[in-house]
Amino acid sequence: METILKTQTEVINATFKNDVDLGLSAPTKYLPSKYFYDKKGDALFVEIMNMPEYYLTDAEHDIFKNQTLNLISALKINKTINFDLIELGAGDGIKTKELLKTLKQLGFKFTFIPVDISQNALNNLEKTIKKELPYISMNTKQGDYFNVLEDIKWFQKPKVILFLGSNIGNLKDGKAKEFIHKLSLALNVNDKVILGADLIKPKSIVLPAYNDSKGITKRFNINLLERINRELNANFDLNNFKHQPEYNEKEGIAKSFLVSTKKQNVEIGALNKTFTFYKNERIHTENSRKYNDTIIEDITKVSKLKIIDKLTDSKNYFADYILEKTAE
Repeated sequence: METILKTQTEVINATFKNDVDLGLSAPTKYLPSKYFYDKKGDALFVEIMNMPEYYLTDAEHDIFKNQTLNLISALKINKTINFDLIELGAGDGIKTKELLKTLKQLGFKFTFIPVDISQNALNNLEKTIKKELPYISMNTKQGDYFNVLEDIKWFQKPKVILFLGSNIGNLKDGKAKEFIHKLSLALNVNDKVILGADLIKPKSIVLPAYNDSKGITKRFNINLLERINRELNANFDLNNFKHQPEYNEKEGIAKSFLVSTKKQNVEIGALNKTFTFYKNERIHTENSRKYNDTIIEDITKVSKLKIIDKLTDSKNYFADYILEKTAE
């Protein structure tokens, strides 16, 4: 197992190096948001989820805590059949624990398989599950969403996929359609998906979630440059970049940028390259798409996943869509 994990880590490190090179060499610079999540990034994101401005976690937790039985009923799971409960991008699993606990209390038979690109997040989750819910059968899996789908395809038991926290919103619509299509191909008929989606709301509610008063989101974004410094032997001066979020209510997409405050050169030793940043030049670090039924239907129409139910929180900020793989 240790050898396998080392190999996975080496692959992820090589991909990180390549993705940084591609992103910073592009005409419009970008860095993939999945690389926010190293040990420090994981801890900062836990802080973000506890911020009063970050409504997403509380909204979806509201659904999982107060509508757990409705959620389970919507899945139409056969209690006599053992199934795999697979969470893509599991993080700290705070919402999922509500579901795990109730499923077990009701006598369902399942194995919980959390998937995350961060081995640190998986290690922390495994510790808390063993402590809080020691009766849960659990197998962790490190990797990103797209790569893991190839493995999931070969799982023999019925599957329920959890893709929560509006993680789908980090993908541009075209990439989201591609992901949903590939997810559909990895499932068998009657397998289910719980797809968490942040709903379109006014700027006054959305923007503070990405620009909190304590500057935690800023530190979360800046940490990506710190990670490049540490892992790729770079010399980013963190004081020369600022965090800049924006939200277009009509478009329904929140975006985050790191902005160079001056003209500067940055060396990345692992790439043997120097990158020039001009004053006010931006690095696009994240998209967070907001949804309505029409957008979700458009994204899923390229697949055999059909919407069979939808649950929303008490403020109607967030929705968990229940999707089913059909034969059509």
